[in-house]
Amino acid sequence: MIIRSKAPLRLGLAGGGSDVSPYSDLYGGMVLNATINMYAYCTIEELDNGKIEIVAADLQQSEIYDRADKLPIKGALNLHKGVYNRILEDFDLKPLSFRITTYSDAPAGSGLGSSSTMVVCILRSFAEWLNLPLGEYEIAKLACEIERKDLNLSGGKQDQYAATFGGFNFMEFLKDDMVIVNPLQIKQWIIDELESSMVLYYTGVSRSSAMIIDEQKKNTSSGNSVAIEAMHRIKQSAIDMKTALLKGDILTFAQIIGDGWEHKKKMANSITNPMIQEVMDTAMQAGAIAGKVSGAGGGGCTMFVVEPVKKLQVINALNKLNGRVLGFQFSKGGTHAWKIY
Repeated sequence: MIIRSKAPLRLGLAGGGSDVSPYSDLYGGMVLNATINMYAYCTIEELDNGKIEIVAADLQQSEIYDRADKLPIKGALNLHKGVYNRILEDFDLKPLSFRITTYSDAPAGSGLGSSSTMVVCILRSFAEWLNLPLGEYEIAKLACEIERKDLNLSGGKQDQYAATFGGFNFMEFLKDDMVIVNPLQIKQWIIDELESSMVLYYTGVSRSSAMIIDEQKKNTSSGNSVAIEAMHRIKQSAIDMKTALLKGDILTFAQIIGDGWEHKKKMANSITNPMIQEVMDTAMQAGAIAGKVSGAGGGGCTMFVVEPVKKLQVINALNKLNGRVLGFQFSKGGTHAWKIY
């Protein structure tokens, strides 16, 4: 039997960073994000040779182990091993023998939530294979715990919930790891207008979000008033954007994107750099209305809001730089899996 799964990547539109502890524990976080038609993929094949084979095809990495109840968290592919270890522990299962193969449409460090989306995707495959009683909230919460607690990786919580639920969502992050996902029913003409008005550009520079997020967490813990006030404004932008999106007010949507970027840069010194500024300047000079980095910052993808009639000239200008424009559409479904007999 073969099990396959997929999970969508996301664009963080507003409120990103307010889902990171300790801010979300102290003040509560609010994020508005939307999934796109770029995915993480996972295939699990049952083996009878007593081995565990892990293959990350896009990273060109692989490891082989003897069947065991716990795999070592060291070296590469810790996301895969972390999921396996937690599944066996939580559901009191005997060691398994299988081959797992994964890949993603987006490069690691893209700012599209690729790592967390992969964890959700792998979890969904195991849940399908082993008939585990995991609903949407359970998968997302377990993915958060594997990354943040088991593997001690810095980051927030929005990516796991976006990949699990899919679509446009307004999310609330409260103390004690309480999360409320509010799906938004965006009219199709508004989605069409958004797709016509947005450009997604990959800088070609993969970055680790951990250092940026650690600085952000330090600023919050130390009571840095500039950083905390900036995050308050970023959180408010998620509320404002929800209203703008439901109304189809694209100009206000663009203004919120631009204002959010200005506030975000106050959260940590490494969020922007000369390379990102060049990308921003190039797009704005070509006719973009507003732009921001997707994810923690420092590299990865940037998104821009443009007048649809000027979209091509913005794309052409950005493609003269070292990165590349990524075509995308918004997606509606979250993670899902299926069996092949």
